[in-house]
Amino acid sequence: MNRRALVIGVVAAGAAAFAAAAAYYPRFVSGGTATEEDILVRAHSPIIGPSDAPVTIIEFLDPSCESCRAFYPIVKDIMSKFPNKTRLVIRYAPLHDGSDDVVRILEASRLQDRFIPVLEKLFEGQPQWAVHGAPDLDKAWSLAGEAGLDIEKAREDAQSASITAVLEQDIADMNAVNLQGTPTFFVNGKQPSSFGPQQLFDLVKTEVAATDEAASGS
Repeated sequence: MNRRALVIGVVAAGAAAFAAAAAYYPRFVSGGTATEEDILVRAHSPIIGPSDAPVTIIEFLDPSCESCRAFYPIVKDIMSKFPNKTRLVIRYAPLHDGSDDVVRILEASRLQDRFIPVLEKLFEGQPQWAVHGAPDLDKAWSLAGEAGLDIEKAREDAQSASITAVLEQDIADMNAVNLQGTPTFFVNGKQPSSFGPQQLFDLVKTEVAATDEAASGS
């Protein structure tokens, strides 16, 4: 379960306001090996934005996490300030009860090219299904259907060995980085100085400037 340390108010897409308690922001402790790209970014990881963008924002995300829901429009806004220069790589960190099942919904939605609509619908309706200790997974499936998912096909795909492998790998990597709360961010393998929207923006801005400078000097 996540630890709460901050309270942030944000405005969701479509100007719908909501507030959420931010998770405890863990420091990265791993003996110096877990920052390697093969731990932070896997070939199976969902990518939002240009696949060849020079700045990669990696988010360890739990679909049941209120803070992940709160940060989703913040991350989109940050990316919009640096068009074509940033991409978001999503890693799953199913810390809450039922989150592993919702990850399966999200992975099944990728097979139908409905990942973003389903993710956004699940975040929008999160208060309806992500009841801590008693998640309403039928409601989560219903919301995914409202986002255009073929539920019958997705239920079959969700139990596939390939999706199980994705879930197991992300959990293994989550443990490798000693993750203790969500969302946890890395930007080109670096962590923000502390938890918060401004700190994330500042690090993204710094990395964009660095890659621009490197490109102009080459």
